[in-house]
Amino acid sequence: MTSPAPRFAGVVPPTVTPLTEEGEVDVTSLERLVERLLDAGVDGIFALGSSGETVFLTDRQRDRALEVIVKTVGGAVPVLAGCIEPTTRRVLDRAEASTRLGADGLVATAPFYAIVGPHEIERHFRSLAAGVALPLLAYDIPVCVHSKLSTDLLTRLAAEGILAGVKDSSGDDVAFRQLALSIAEHAPDTGFSLLTGHEVVVDAMMLAGAAGSVPGLGNVDPAGYVRLHRACASGDWAAARREQDRLTRLFRIVDAADPATSAGATRGVGAFKTALKLLGVIASNAVSLPLRPLDAEETARVRTQLELAGLR
Repeated sequence: MTSPAPRFAGVVPPTVTPLTEEGEVDVTSLERLVERLLDAGVDGIFALGSSGETVFLTDRQRDRALEVIVKTVGGAVPVLAGCIEPTTRRVLDRAEASTRLGADGLVATAPFYAIVGPHEIERHFRSLAAGVALPLLAYDIPVCVHSKLSTDLLTRLAAEGILAGVKDSSGDDVAFRQLALSIAEHAPDTGFSLLTGHEVVVDAMMLAGAAGSVPGLGNVDPAGYVRLHRACASGDWAAARREQDRLTRLFRIVDAADPATSAGATRGVGAFKTALKLLGVIASNAVSLPLRPLDAEETARVRTQLELAGLR
């Protein structure tokens, strides 16, 4: 007998949330973005993640964005909805809204702002799973929540069917490799989805046992990530490396913003949105306060990287 395939696998871009200059969800741009991702052959959509500016958006904006994404996808691929809130009860509220709006799976981080330890984190995920009907994935992003999800915890929750997968944005490649081995050893028949958010080493993570990737840069070049995934899946590691190297160079767009006046989210989401505007996919590179949009000089640097990557 063979182990069941992960329910969520392949290329699952975390969509940006296009905004108007007034700060509202730009429905037309979002529809165009999702249609472009589907045309590129992606295997799923992750709505309202970090690239989607979810923590900056109001519940009304989140609901509207998810509604548009689900409607545009039309069941073609699974839609994962980020339920990123600091405490369990608030995550359950977002999970209820996401379920009502048609999501196929839910993604939640460890609690944050409140000081918690491993026991509270485990209780958090167990409580979430007990309170939702949809598959639940953990989002491991310690740079934002200041807690690293341990291999033991994720393996235990996978084996018990509490978690359907993990979106790993920890940047801890040693822990990722250990987790892949641990799942194979202790939870091989669960169909656990091991997804990497480390967009510049997808080939290495696939070789280590990932089922797929959730690359923010996939908003900009979804076709490139689809080619990369297919090369990995077919065992053509030379082709995978060539595609990964090209995408890694393209990732230099996150260095376009002046570091003297910007940091992580402005540089990442700001660069992705600026690239998408240059490509004619979204109408504006507007971002949520306190982030700022990239200026003309920074935009020119993004344009250069798009040209070098063959996208313009």
